[in-house]
Amino acid sequence: MAAIVMDGNALRDEVVAGLATTIESLGSPKICLATVLVGDDGPSRRYVNSKHKKAAEAGMVSRHHELGQESTQEEVEAVVRELADDPSVHGILVQLPLPDGLDPEPVLDLVPAEKDVDGLTERSMGRLVRNRPGLVSCTPLGVMRLLEKYDVPTSGKRAVVIGRSTLVGLPLSLLLNRKGADATVTMAHSRTADMGAVVREADIVIGAAGQARMITADMVKPGAAVIDVGVSRTEAGIVGDVDYEPVAEVAGWITPMPGGTGPMTIACLLENTLTAAELQGVVERR
Repeated sequence: MAAIVMDGNALRDEVVAGLATTIESLGSPKICLATVLVGDDGPSRRYVNSKHKKAAEAGMVSRHHELGQESTQEEVEAVVRELADDPSVHGILVQLPLPDGLDPEPVLDLVPAEKDVDGLTERSMGRLVRNRPGLVSCTPLGVMRLLEKYDVPTSGKRAVVIGRSTLVGLPLSLLLNRKGADATVTMAHSRTADMGAVVREADIVIGAAGQARMITADMVKPGAAVIDVGVSRTEAGIVGDVDYEPVAEVAGWITPMPGGTGPMTIACLLENTLTAAELQGVVERR
């Protein structure tokens, strides 16, 4: 029996519509998301444009700051510092990666934790580790929303997260392990011995390594939920970490690529922006 397809586009639109209703009920002040794009990377530009389009649909104000490919570290930091100090800006997103020669860490360090809608700063990660209120990285949060929407059981289940980045693998492992989700989590990576055997034990498989089609049907436990976060650009187009069609014949649930976790990253960015405004005491949900 073919797997249930976890439609990220449909859930994103549902989340955005819900945010629009909530924000309309709050009235003014307007909730503002600011983005910073450095350089001329095409995929980054398209992704930022999508974020602003969905922000408008949610009833948010968005600002975009674009700097050239040759911008200096000081110029980028000055823009972020200005946004951090602006009380009318509630969420700040610095689109990564930055061009070669620029260090993202000092830039991210300038983003206040309560405006860190990408959940990437040390303070945001620290709050996640300590299970304190804060903003969580958008893609891991989107994965959790998909699991909830499609009633994928997590309590007592074995989850394998392939990839240990601070952007996806690490925060997602923490979220799955939290009280309420209660999964038993293994974080696998490029040095994991016998990856196939490790993955076959999992009830939930998260591919976040960026290795095209590395998760094959013979690695998947029948009925497992398979979530594809990895993105690889090939001559055939964008593909994920999952060998989709054969795996879909084995899995119980599966996300497409594209159309699965990517749209939910944008949805959770907007969800985080509303949460950021709440953390700053700008709005209070009724």
